[in-house]
Amino acid sequence: MAGSDVIGTDPGLRTEDEWRATLTPEQYRVLREHGTERAGTSGLNAEKRPGTFVCAGCGTPLFESETKYESGSGWPSFFAPMEGAVETQVDRSHWMTRTEVHCARCKGHLGHVFEDGPAPTGLRYCMNGVALGFEPEG
Repeated sequence: MAGSDVIGTDPGLRTEDEWRATLTPEQYRVLREHGTERAGTSGLNAEKRPGTFVCAGCGTPLFESETKYESGSGWPSFFAPMEGAVETQVDRSHWMTRTEVHCARCKGHLGHVFEDGPAPTGLRYCMNGVALGFEPEG
């Protein structure tokens, strides 16, 4: 899912058929339909190497490995995204109000951000591992 195969930076520039052809069914459900993967199912929970976590939809760099931490939530968690990499909006689904996080480039749903994270930000970007890729350093 490299950034080079992106049809455009606006999600309207890629048709639903093109998204379905590019993404796995689970990636499509999470990134395009705002789904959530089951806690503890992502191999990225255990990823500890230096590198960059990218959007599985378009390849945009989102989080540096230095910002990843073990939150105990069952999802890859970070205390800060790369500058300009993500956008947020209010999510009132499931009878609660949360802050949804999506890729600033392709608008794919990544997860949610909560105010119970570690210093220095106090934030927990709780991301769906299926919505991410990992590019190791070097």
